[in-house]
Amino acid sequence: MKSVKSTDSHQDKNSYKAWVLFMLLVVYIFNFIDRQIIGILAVPIQAELALSDTQLSLMGGIAFALFYTVLGIPIAWLADRKNRTWIITIALMIWCAMTALCGLAQNFVQLFLARLGVGVGEAGGVAPSYSLISDYFPSNQRSRALGIYAFAIPIGSALGMLIGGVLTNLIGWRLTFIVVGILGLAIAPLFKLTVKEPKRGRYDSTTSDVTAVPFSSIIQILKTKKSFWFLSLGGASASMMTYGLLFWFPSFLVRSFNAELVTFFSWLPSFMLPTDPSPVLFVSYFYGLILLVGGIAGIWLGAVVSDKLGETDKTIYGRAPAYSFIATIPFFLIGILSNSLIIVFFSFMIIQALSFVMMGPLVSSLQHIVGPNMRATTSAIALFINNLVGIGLGNLLIGILSDVLSAQFAEEALRYSIASGVIFYIFAAILFLYAARNLESDWQN
Repeated sequence: MKSVKSTDSHQDKNSYKAWVLFMLLVVYIFNFIDRQIIGILAVPIQAELALSDTQLSLMGGIAFALFYTVLGIPIAWLADRKNRTWIITIALMIWCAMTALCGLAQNFVQLFLARLGVGVGEAGGVAPSYSLISDYFPSNQRSRALGIYAFAIPIGSALGMLIGGVLTNLIGWRLTFIVVGILGLAIAPLFKLTVKEPKRGRYDSTTSDVTAVPFSSIIQILKTKKSFWFLSLGGASASMMTYGLLFWFPSFLVRSFNAELVTFFSWLPSFMLPTDPSPVLFVSYFYGLILLVGGIAGIWLGAVVSDKLGETDKTIYGRAPAYSFIATIPFFLIGILSNSLIIVFFSFMIIQALSFVMMGPLVSSLQHIVGPNMRATTSAIALFINNLVGIGLGNLLIGILSDVLSAQFAEEALRYSIASGVIFYIFAAILFLYAARNLESDWQN
């Protein structure tokens, strides 16, 4: 893949930069639709394929995380050397095709393998995108640009919930996977034709080195950056709960609030309430709204705070997430243990906002503690830690604990399993505070 020569005058135009960011956002939205749709479809999948909670968690967690995390680093290393737009395009095509294949699975093994394939494709999406954004936006705009990019997480997750719920009610879970996969594939040509490869390090100091760095050298440099490890582990700890919720919260709502969900949405217009609707449809409305509103509010708050206060105080990139996670604890316990669906709704709306404050500060700080020639690889290493632990273990631990507690609590076992996960937010807060202590000295550009 040959690099496309930059046309800096064109790429400096705000309108074009906005288009690039929009296209990256759209691709990332499909990333999260494909990644999270499994959460809302878990209910009908579990019923049809007769899966245990542990099997569900393996399919929704480690099946995706295994190749996603392992392949992310070599692909990012390649992205620090080759054309990033080609890498993102090919990755998009792979993960959407594998999402479509999920709809053809006839048993646990086949579905597990298809989710592995989704992880293979998504491994080439995020880290190269972070690097592209850093080369399209100067440092004083990066947190907000990366924050807008991170909007894809709540938007994609919400759309995954809504699309999954509506389509499953209309055409079943198998065709839902196929339709979503095909829609994502249609985006790939538009992205490649309109998003150009920028010059690396174009907004960094003239002394910044843009030559390729061996992987071993990157590791040696990161060993000296204490903030990198605290940020990565803090993000991983938070992600154990965040991804655990994304996967298990729909099942929790069905098990604990099946009848109440119908009453909760009785005010909806008739076209949104088809005859004999599935509980999954109501869950998609409920959780989709929480993800969308809470997620966008939290990401934007974190990005704005980082860009404004971070100019004079780099510690804010660690302190803002830490304080937010501490603030989630009372809302989390009240929400998950309540028998009132209204309290659950507003509690988790606040939780969603507070937990997503992390995104802008975390991603932006990772781009600033290394040079432009190492950003994609550094991001991939951080994502490796974050996702292997967060996606791989978060889902699994909640699922295993739910199975263990089921003998005592029956359908309510999942409620108490999720409640125990609040400890991950506590660990995350501690780690981000330690990161804050080292950011000033580790900051590079």
